[in-house]
Amino acid sequence: MRTDPLKGDNTLYRDRINRYSEFVKEYEDIKSNKHPEFSQVQQWAKARKICKKNFLKYYGRYRQSGSRWDLLPQKRGPRYKTRRPCQALEQKVIDLRKLGNNKYEIAAILRDETGSNFKPSPSGVYNICRRSGLNRLRPKMKQEKRRIIKERMGQLGHIDTHYLSKHTIRNSTKKLFIVAILDDYSRVTWAEIIENIDSLTVMFGAMKCLNVLKAHYHIQFEEIISDNGNEFGNRNYKSKMNHPFERLLIEMGVKHRYTQPYRPQTNGKIERFWKTLCEDLIIDTDFDSIEELKEELLQYMYYYNHERPHQAIGGKKPVEMLEQKQT
Repeated sequence: MRTDPLKGDNTLYRDRINRYSEFVKEYEDIKSNKHPEFSQVQQWAKARKICKKNFLKYYGRYRQSGSRWDLLPQKRGPRYKTRRPCQALEQKVIDLRKLGNNKYEIAAILRDETGSNFKPSPSGVYNICRRSGLNRLRPKMKQEKRRIIKERMGQLGHIDTHYLSKHTIRNSTKKLFIVAILDDYSRVTWAEIIENIDSLTVMFGAMKCLNVLKAHYHIQFEEIISDNGNEFGNRNYKSKMNHPFERLLIEMGVKHRYTQPYRPQTNGKIERFWKTLCEDLIIDTDFDSIEELKEELLQYMYYYNHERPHQAIGGKKPVEMLEQKQT
């Protein structure tokens, strides 16, 4: 039950009630043609410096209830409730947050699940998390996120391209790039040298990586995440069938996900791979030819997958994660 704000010493509310009570009397006099000065409501509202629309709203509420409470401004109860998401959706956001997902990841997951009829914004997700006290990740939630991501091989792949310095090849100024695909669960990765990052070139390089990962490590991806570079297409690309990389994933039945713009952390595992690759193979090294670079990269990829322990997977080697899952 609402309390009457006029009880007690509340001068602000009392003055407004007295003022609007006079407006009500003047308004009714105008409507009955008894007002000595004004014949039109619009002229009267302008002279009294009030909004006709707001006054009529308060007057309508007052006439219905007869309570002076309704001459005061009120919050938009019904409109506020319609702007709030349904309870089931809020619970889904909370469940996803407890798994360690950030607001951008939760918005993307819900957008994919609910289709085009509902597109939650990251800010809306954040408001739900804040109301639930989940706007900051706790240590347990961070551990849960790491654990949930590592469910099975092929669940999610990370793809990216990396630019090599012109001086990587001795006496050469030719630009070179590397395209790599990394399995989120096992960290098994494969990389190929490409000469440019045109969409068609990247598509063929990615296809080589996918074929090696499937043939030698039995990894068949369900989803692949990339940045929003033109070589990988674009989430707003009108005809995905006309883009080489998009078409490749469609033909292979792989879902394409995109990182949040200006947030490379979303694709952080492949970004970390580039740092490791440069430290182990590229920095302070030059090669006599592209063929030598390709051979060294081939040997390094075997070392990376079969011999190099990874701190992120408990000090295991990537190939051991595959063997553990198969047993």
